[in-house]
Amino acid sequence: MASRRDPSRRTTAKELPRRLVDELLAAATAAPSMHNTQPWRFRVNQDMIEVRADPERMLLITDPTSRAVHIACGAAVLNLRLAAAVAGREPVLQILPYPDQPLLLATVRLAGPHRAGQAERGLHAAITERHTNRGPFSGRPVPQAALAELADAARVEGGILHLLDASETARVLYLAWVAERDLLADRAYRAELARWAGGARCQDGIPDGSLGPRALRPPAAVREFVPGGPAPAGYARFEEHPQLAVLSMPFGGRAHWLLAGQALQRVLLTATAHGIAASPLTQPLETGLARLVADPRTGREVPQMILRLGYGPPVPAAPRRPVPEVLDE
Repeated sequence: MASRRDPSRRTTAKELPRRLVDELLAAATAAPSMHNTQPWRFRVNQDMIEVRADPERMLLITDPTSRAVHIACGAAVLNLRLAAAVAGREPVLQILPYPDQPLLLATVRLAGPHRAGQAERGLHAAITERHTNRGPFSGRPVPQAALAELADAARVEGGILHLLDASETARVLYLAWVAERDLLADRAYRAELARWAGGARCQDGIPDGSLGPRALRPPAAVREFVPGGPAPAGYARFEEHPQLAVLSMPFGGRAHWLLAGQALQRVLLTATAHGIAASPLTQPLETGLARLVADPRTGREVPQMILRLGYGPPVPAAPRRPVPEVLDE
């Protein structure tokens, strides 16, 4: 009589235990994505995990180039790398490994033994604590030392985090207001937004409890998620002088979008470890105003994300799909 194989045990020298795969993918799927679309799928190939874009979860109006998809999958890759390191395996990353497979964005091979350092463990611990905070922040300034650590975190992954002064903040907030005004005039955009934001959601999208309030007056560093409808959390006064940061890359294109996602997630996890809240402000990057986000004094860098940083009360986590629903067997 043949014995049943324990799925948590490896059957070959290179096959990953299912328990380990579940742990790694639970970390990967905790990454942020635009409107919490979770546009990723995973496949295990012996000792390698493939990270693929999910074409059914792409935002055709808001993200026609799939830039946001690549950034989200890059953030998932960073989580996957950290989880592998803490599990005692060296993560070996390759991005865009096969040009003839455009949906295969990256592979992470679990190589030989690895002893995770304190920094890796700290960032890994922050994965489940990191949540987008769309509510008002207090007026408490983020210390310069902490901001410098966030900039260093971006630099580790090849990114550049610019911390905006008052005049640049006002300029970018105005761009965000103009961009959102133009977006909301598009019926197709409003329909796409309604598909992913608002209501009771248990696996994806942004539920009412995570939307946050509307701003009492524009321009404010917050997105309008329920245009024409009641705001689930009402109205609130947002901080008068928000701390904005722009994450840029030296170049654009798919490879740099994936790198930007890893830089973004390292910044967000570092912020979380310091008790700093963060929320994205990407409306200008979704329109023809994207090129104007870059500070003309910083050269030819390509902006990939705008972040609002500060301190706010805890917020609930947005839902996630269970691992079996994103794993292709």
